[in-house]
Amino acid sequence: MDTQPAPEPEELSVGRSAERRFAVTDAAVRAFAAVSGDHNPVHLDDAYAARTVFRGRVAHGMLLGAHISAVLGDQLPGPGSIYLSQTLSFDHPARIGDEVLVRVAVVSIDDKSRHAVLSTVCTVGDKVVAQGEAVVVPPRRRKARPA
Repeated sequence: MDTQPAPEPEELSVGRSAERRFAVTDAAVRAFAAVSGDHNPVHLDDAYAARTVFRGRVAHGMLLGAHISAVLGDQLPGPGSIYLSQTLSFDHPARIGDEVLVRVAVVSIDDKSRHAVLSTVCTVGDKVVAQGEAVVVPPRRRKARPA
């Protein structure tokens, strides 16, 4: 797993981005199936998946979504963020053995509502496999204590 350090909340600004990489492994797909309860054979059964339009096993789409959540909660906006909503489209499958790059970028910040909108994009190489938009409440900015 390759991640960037979390920016301080004061650094949140339009255009700011963060990313992480993760490998789609058999173990990760099976663990996600166990946690989510989604045991669709297109994710777990080689013989079944070979007969589908994918011609092989693919990762759960929401496994990608979980890694988006990890970037939002750990990096940008970071610890203390409240994840309000997410849109996602799955454009291509992520397969066992793929390395996925998850990138989020701040699109807008509404100081009145305290909501930030971030673009969310997952790629394998130069191919977008999932994309969407997240709305979060960033953590409150820390106020400096008087000396």
